Amino acid sequence: MTTLNQDSGVALWRRVADSIERGISDGSYPAGERLPGENEIAEAHRVNRHTVRRALAALAERGLVRAERGSGTYVETSRLAYPLRARTRFSEIVGAGGREPRGRLLNASIEPATRELARQLELKPGAPLARIEGLRLADRTPICIGTTWLSAERFPDAGKIYRRTGSITKVLAQYGIRDYRRASTRITAAIADAGDAARLDLALGRPVLIVDATDVDAGGAPLLAIHARFAAERVTFEVETD
Repeated sequence: MTTLNQDSGVALWRRVADSIERGISDGSYPAGERLPGENEIAEAHRVNRHTVRRALAALAERGLVRAERGSGTYVETSRLAYPLRARTRFSEIVGAGGREPRGRLLNASIEPATRELARQLELKPGAPLARIEGLRLADRTPICIGTTWLSAERFPDAGKIYRRTGSITKVLAQYGIRDYRRASTRITAAIADAGDAARLDLALGRPVLIVDATDVDAGGAPLLAIHARFAAERVTFEVETD
């Protein structure tokens, strides 16, 4: 890597950031790969680690790199093409893109149905719901956080099954439901709150795409109410009408 000209009027951190960005653009730092450590970057550019950290923070704010706690800084992968269709399956979508789908349980609990959730799931207000919050990844890149509600009476061990399998589809399969489809989808945008930003490895102030949906079984009976937050810079939604 070329040593930076210390006499330039451009701030040192900006020149370090520009140098790394060029490396990303020309393939020297491939998508998904770990960047050299802060010390190595500092030595190559003859700057201190504080300058490197500021440069990396600027690149993270632009969605070019992502810092993983205790692991290092990685080049962001290309956007995941994410079709929204009657049968939307995270694992199938990620696998079709040549990446490994992963699911991680964040929280599972039982809670009473709010009036809105009861309406979506055609249950009585206050009926017990299994609430599952999971982080979905493509390879090691966080893509979305999904909160799913389903009847705790019909699916009493849903949280335990999700913890083991990392898949809502596999949860439903345990109860004999092999097919289900999307009945409704609403997409909005927002700024990630602090909790979601941390879990998605996003800088504060970055946008998320919010998908609120209802899934039904083959007979049209509601199964799932979903509230998913996608890292906007990592997905491209493709709405399919057929």
